[in-house]
Amino acid sequence: MIQNPKRYTITAALPYTNGPIHIGHLAGVYVPSDIYSRYLRLQGRDVLFVCGSDEHGVAISMKAKKEGVSPQEIIDKYDGIIRKSFIDFGISFDNYSRTSSKIHHDTASEFFKKLYDKGDFIEQVTEQLYDAKANQFLADRFVIGTCPKCGHEEAYGDQCEKCGSTLNATDLINPKSTITGEIPVMKSTKHWFLPLDRYDEFLREWILVGHKSDWKPNVYGQVKSWIDGGLEPRAVTRDLDWGIDVPVEGAEGKKLYVWFDAPIGYISASKEWALREGKEWEPYWKNEDTKLVHFIGKDNIVFHCIIFPAMLKAEGSYILPDNVPANEFLNLEGNKLSTSKNWAVWLHEYLEDFPNQQDVLRYALTSNAPETKDNDFTWKDFQARNNNELVAIFGNFINRVVVLTNKYYEGIVPNPSPLTPEGGTLNVTDYDNEVLTELKAYPAVISSSIERYRFREALGELMNVARLGNKYLADEEPWKVIKDNPERVQTQMYVALQIAAALSSLCEPFLPFTAIKLSRILKIESKIDWKTVSETSELIPSGHKIGEAELLFAKIEDEEIQKQIDKLEATKVANKEEIASSLAMTEPQKETIQYEDFAKMDLRVGTILEAEKMPKANKLLILKIDTGIDVRTIVSGIAESFSPEEIVGKRVTVLVNLAPRNLRGVESQGMILMTTNAEGKLVFVNPDVDGVSNGETIS
Repeated sequence: MIQNPKRYTITAALPYTNGPIHIGHLAGVYVPSDIYSRYLRLQGRDVLFVCGSDEHGVAISMKAKKEGVSPQEIIDKYDGIIRKSFIDFGISFDNYSRTSSKIHHDTASEFFKKLYDKGDFIEQVTEQLYDAKANQFLADRFVIGTCPKCGHEEAYGDQCEKCGSTLNATDLINPKSTITGEIPVMKSTKHWFLPLDRYDEFLREWILVGHKSDWKPNVYGQVKSWIDGGLEPRAVTRDLDWGIDVPVEGAEGKKLYVWFDAPIGYISASKEWALREGKEWEPYWKNEDTKLVHFIGKDNIVFHCIIFPAMLKAEGSYILPDNVPANEFLNLEGNKLSTSKNWAVWLHEYLEDFPNQQDVLRYALTSNAPETKDNDFTWKDFQARNNNELVAIFGNFINRVVVLTNKYYEGIVPNPSPLTPEGGTLNVTDYDNEVLTELKAYPAVISSSIERYRFREALGELMNVARLGNKYLADEEPWKVIKDNPERVQTQMYVALQIAAALSSLCEPFLPFTAIKLSRILKIESKIDWKTVSETSELIPSGHKIGEAELLFAKIEDEEIQKQIDKLEATKVANKEEIASSLAMTEPQKETIQYEDFAKMDLRVGTILEAEKMPKANKLLILKIDTGIDVRTIVSGIAESFSPEEIVGKRVTVLVNLAPRNLRGVESQGMILMTTNAEGKLVFVNPDVDGVSNGETIS
């Protein structure tokens, strides 16, 4: 852990530009990183906060194929939507870039080339999954199958989203192509690998020893498990048609793996910022007195804690991350957030239903942040946190202070007189001093929580400042005292106004729009830094004129919440109807047969030796099949789904005792078994398993 860093480089995970941003993204990465960056700036620290659109990789290509447009159209569309969402919710990036920019392509290429020239990569020809029908290698999200770690049946070729394991496509059990639904075959291809095993000793010393006490347990635990499981070389190139070209000879048609180029996007975003601002970028990435912090979700832990640090170590001139405070996942109304199922609260749609209430969502997500475990967002909890906390505690205190100040003193901050008339008690009591002393302690208390990345805890302490103000007013009851001791009320309102002024500063990292609004109400023209709050009793001076009262937060009615719940219920219904529609397309069960009927069928494993098209027939292929008991001719109507070349050598299931049948002058001596998948595509009933030979019966 770096003590007293001279500057901070803060990064937030680059969002994929294959869709808009939802509340899970905001809760897991962008609000925490924004709170931290805003807090540091209020302390007068030198901060560079960067992010950018991740515009390469399989997810982009998949979205483009699905929508029938080019990848460039996809990234341009969603980059615009994502940027607007970040601006709308006050995420205060110093620079938000794009990995499709020239500066990023150049930076990533130079990084790869340096490691290549130093001999840090292993060049290997390996067997990779290949979709013959699509004529394409299946990288990452182009393949889906069963996770070998947890058994989840919808794991991707790079990661299981259920258990968080990082995978290779070839690790999957029962893989299939997400492009065509076909079962892929293995095919040789050349790639470059980062030998992570070379960095085992470095990673153990740096993480398992150096960061055992200061990294979050969920982060440390996942990294330790990965290292203890044995590090292996990781491919940093892919066979894709979208991305950054591998900048070496003999790499035609190869692209940099998105998880190699994406984290370099933090560096290129910093370069872009420096060029625009006329500053130097290298101190933020290469000086040992800089603190580098990555804000990510738990699904990105391995990439930011093992792969990217190994890349930086191999390059040799960069600092390593000081901390990676990854959050767990946020669920929605008891179910996992799902983009494909539209089970999400999209930020741009939220603002349509709750205009100018960005801080309410920021508050709800922070107070329920998934910092140590997965948490659940519900609309009822969102409503309760707004009505019972923001409105009833924070907003209520500010409203009472401003209303009373305008009512009693025409908006002028009163002067706390030292003595009451005719020798009464001191106008400034021990209780007043206790409250002001307690107020001075809060910046340090909140800072301690933020510095330890406990933002939920820090927000709770902020609300305690508002509770302090409410308790003070409730105890002192200036609306009663005004009748008999108006001089005493001057001190009471003066103290209450100091708490209100402190809130305008302390709330800024968490509730930036509220901070602006409250400063406007109090007519505070320049920010009050936290050091001033902790050292000075007078934050807003006597004689200062404040503005008129206006509500900081509005109560959210049941009808508004029910509308959101109904919208989610409609999504559930739509998803069920889609499943039902898919099932309806499945052919119904045929008439019942007896076991004796089935037992008569002689099913054998066979191999297709030859295949050719039937002359003047679009649908038929003539096959020569080794059934183990003979080599026979079978005519099959699969020519529109398969070419002869791609099925030679294919293992098939053959019904060998079917009566011969003459088809266009060719005697067909059996039948190969086929079926259709969920997408309606024709597939083999495939007996391709180890230890099964031609001629073996299937029962």
